[in-house]
Amino acid sequence: MLQSLQIANYLRGNNLVIAINSAAGLSIFFFGYDQGVMSGVNISPDYKDVMGLWDNEALLGGIVAVYYAGTLIGALMGGYVGDKIGRIKCVVVGCIFAIFGAALQTAATNVPWMICSRIITGIGTGHLNAIVPVWSAETSHYTSRGMFIAMEFTLNIFGVVIAYWIAYGLHNYEGGFRWRFPIGFQIIPLVVLCVFINIFPESPRWLIKKGRTEEALHILGALRGNGDVSHPNVTREYEEIKETLLLEEKQGGEPNYWDMLFKYDEFNIPRRVHLSIWLQIIQELTGIGVITVYAPESFANAGFSERTSQLLSGCNNVSYMLSTLVAVFTLDKWGRRFTLFYGAVCQGISLIMVAVLTKPDIMAQNQTGFGIGGAVFIFCYTAFFGMTWLTVPWLYPVEIYPLRVRARGGAWSVVGWSIGNAVVMEITPPMLAGIGWATFILFGALNFLAIPIVWAMYPETMNKTLEELDVIFSTRSLLVWNAEKELRDKGIDPNDPLANLQRAEKVQVTESSTSTPPSTTSNEKKTVPGDQDHA
Repeated sequence: MLQSLQIANYLRGNNLVIAINSAAGLSIFFFGYDQGVMSGVNISPDYKDVMGLWDNEALLGGIVAVYYAGTLIGALMGGYVGDKIGRIKCVVVGCIFAIFGAALQTAATNVPWMICSRIITGIGTGHLNAIVPVWSAETSHYTSRGMFIAMEFTLNIFGVVIAYWIAYGLHNYEGGFRWRFPIGFQIIPLVVLCVFINIFPESPRWLIKKGRTEEALHILGALRGNGDVSHPNVTREYEEIKETLLLEEKQGGEPNYWDMLFKYDEFNIPRRVHLSIWLQIIQELTGIGVITVYAPESFANAGFSERTSQLLSGCNNVSYMLSTLVAVFTLDKWGRRFTLFYGAVCQGISLIMVAVLTKPDIMAQNQTGFGIGGAVFIFCYTAFFGMTWLTVPWLYPVEIYPLRVRARGGAWSVVGWSIGNAVVMEITPPMLAGIGWATFILFGALNFLAIPIVWAMYPETMNKTLEELDVIFSTRSLLVWNAEKELRDKGIDPNDPLANLQRAEKVQVTESSTSTPPSTTSNEKKTVPGDQDHA
């Protein structure tokens, strides 16, 4: 029954890729909604009464932060499970965990219950965040990776927007409905995803790895050959996947998580793991959690009433969502590094201006004027984050990991995100309660600190094939200039890392042409750079 409903039987090429990324976007939508929902829950009087959280800011933040312990566990599980049972079934498992956790949160009556249910929900989210970007990357064409990731995160912030506006609409409701309904609402997209994901195609790479060649060719035919499994593009990509899998077998297959973190081989996977983990941690330390989860408190510090703060929070998130569209058009033109640079500068300035304008003795001079100024810079901060730091830390790991460890690499990326979120969610409530406006000074400074770290450690990945990036990231040095020197010492040009290989291939083709003409498939493969990215 499900086989006859498979969308790969009806959609072809870009239409199928768009459908796949729409399903991926539904998962990312849930991710955003679940992040934003606690902002409205935390200010509900009934929630604080039931949980006993009045005058206990540390525990209030701890309940938010413990969710990220679940995402860390879920990511590591998802990276493993996704390679064992497939990308689609892993999504179903993640949905089941998240649905169960959301139902428990909705019915929670005490702090231990709430903490356990948030951990379970986090495990489901970790599953989804680890595997969905991998599934998207393994089915998308290499030329559209960045664009689709950016578009998915527009849906991510749309989830945050929906969460805020539901909380705003329930502001006048008394009792538990005000906070229980928003938590329970997230079950709806999870159920839809859990059911309908089963009619979407599995990753061709995973199918080939499991020996299910006929299914893989059918999906590749729909994705690359307009339904024709004998199309040259299909044949080429299939052969490249097979070659990659043979290489994995020679390298001992897929390493475990421990080896990925510490065992240096010719691919130097640990370098990539550390870069992806720390980029996610730095993303959170730039202060987005202070604005998204604690947006109402941030606007209250700017002198606005609770009702107005809620309204401004909702408008701010609409602006945030729209700003993510900028990344769709700029990421592949301006590059990953420059995007992070200008984002950090603009974000840092915005947060420092928020701090200055909301300082009590300055606010006392003109509360309305300086309050409006503080609100404007909060809007500026979230807009610049949406254009820059929101997307790149999720795109970068998709690009830098080789195929054999991409699922587990995605898991390590979520681990970094979980650690960064947990730290920020835990320290923000007591910081806002204790030092108030100076909280924004600290996070503003961390934005400027991120600039030299990115400059020193993160090579540019724009307009490079995965094969080229495999060479670029194969060095042991974490510093960009030392890594480039290491490549040059091996006779490799960092700006054209495959030049030597291409020259060698041309020599082989010239020599073989004197005896046996090369096959059509072989010629086509050599003249299409970057096709290995299709896998």
